[in-house]
Amino acid sequence: DEIAQLIELATYSPSAFNFQNWKFIAVQSDEAKKRLLPLAYSQPKIVDAAVTFIVCGTLEPQLGLPSALLPSLEAGILDKGTVDGWVGAANGMYTGNVTMQRDEAVRSGAMAAMTLMLAAQGRGLVSCPMIGFDQAGVATEFGLLATDVPVMLVTVGRATAGNWPQKPRKDVSKVLSFA
Repeated sequence: DEIAQLIELATYSPSAFNFQNWKFIAVQSDEAKKRLLPLAYSQPKIVDAAVTFIVCGTLEPQLGLPSALLPSLEAGILDKGTVDGWVGAANGMYTGNVTMQRDEAVRSGAMAAMTLMLAAQGRGLVSCPMIGFDQAGVATEFGLLATDVPVMLVTVGRATAGNWPQKPRKDVSKVLSFA
């Protein structure tokens, strides 16, 4: 199914220590869209798009690191010493550090969202990232865990008449400097 294929591509996003600390909820049914709509401040794209993804980053990423690294260990990509070193470093950096955990959840979720949007574009679809939504309301309404941070919504669908073209971007000279 196309939704699962998009998410499979999104999971190729990089993440610190290869945490892969993201989660996606595909809001596709009319009923689910109606539940999300008021939480996204009644923005019409919620119901107009084929699907809206709730993209989450997860807190306490260090707790899932051993299982996230196991496939790399089993494939011979990483050796046990490297895995143990990464797990130790991650535990030292993230355990008890709620600011670092939240920063990492947002970083990982945002990179996964961008990869999702690029995957959609590569398949001839259009997408839109949305930060205008009630995070706490979404968490409650869609049963997110206390460790799930809703980073953004990403609508995905086919372009329709009346869609805006991409807005002009700042000139590279305004955003690039060399050191």
